[in-house]
Amino acid sequence: MTIEHAYAHFLPKPWGVTDLCPWSNAHQIRNIGEIWYERSSPVAVAPALLLKLLFTSQPLSIQVHPDDAYAQSIGLPNGKAEAWYVLSATTEAKVALGLKRRITSQQLRRAIDDGSISELVAWQAVFAGDTIFVPTGTIHAIGAGVVIAEIQQRSDITFRLFDHGRERELHVEDAIAVAYPGPFDARGTPTRLTDTRTLLTSNANFSFERIDLAANSTWWLEAKEETWLLVAGGTASAGPFDLAVGDAVFAQSDSIKIQTGKVGFVGLVAYRGGMTTGLLRSEDMEATQ
Repeated sequence: MTIEHAYAHFLPKPWGVTDLCPWSNAHQIRNIGEIWYERSSPVAVAPALLLKLLFTSQPLSIQVHPDDAYAQSIGLPNGKAEAWYVLSATTEAKVALGLKRRITSQQLRRAIDDGSISELVAWQAVFAGDTIFVPTGTIHAIGAGVVIAEIQQRSDITFRLFDHGRERELHVEDAIAVAYPGPFDARGTPTRLTDTRTLLTSNANFSFERIDLAANSTWWLEAKEETWLLVAGGTASAGPFDLAVGDAVFAQSDSIKIQTGKVGFVGLVAYRGGMTTGLLRSEDMEATQ
């Protein structure tokens, strides 16, 4: 049985920002592109999922991630499927998903070599509240001006196809081996499960939900599998921890008592496996059982 206040690990990136408010009040002198949420103990068993925040002032590289089979063929434990929830976006914000048209592997190689892959990716506008699932093999990129909550298989394996002149290594052979070189529509339609739960996306590796809880209410979050809870709005206590926007909790094989604050609570919940029906119970439901 485990409930932990997650540790926020800040990662500098060339495309990051210095102002992380309201997600963190920590003063930054470097451009921070990601916050990774880690278990509180450095000797704890590594989770299967990685929860992070991304902050962009410039476009990220055009990239692709492998599936489990390819990752294992090069000595890594697993691939990297991921999902994004857009927390905020400027009027110019966009992401790239897939290509504008289907091309051959040879054409993909030439497009990487001459940089024209930047003209082939299919950019689309994004807005706060959008959810996007990015399966392995999907060529993708994130543009400037967004804050995104990402849940992914725990892996940092990325094959870059284009990097906007940053002179970092490209991974041409691996990218061609794993990429689907064609159009892809990964924008999902959230499913309202109850008055408090919205399923954002679900697949074999993880499920991702948004929960909206009324002010001054009490709930139990059932963390049977590995579970992450990120505060996206409001305040609450979760178990022994007082939480504000940007805080996160890790739990497994435990029940988290959530008591919301006077403005209510918005949380993003990610857990292993498919959607579970008994994730959230109210105080009234608890009293009748």
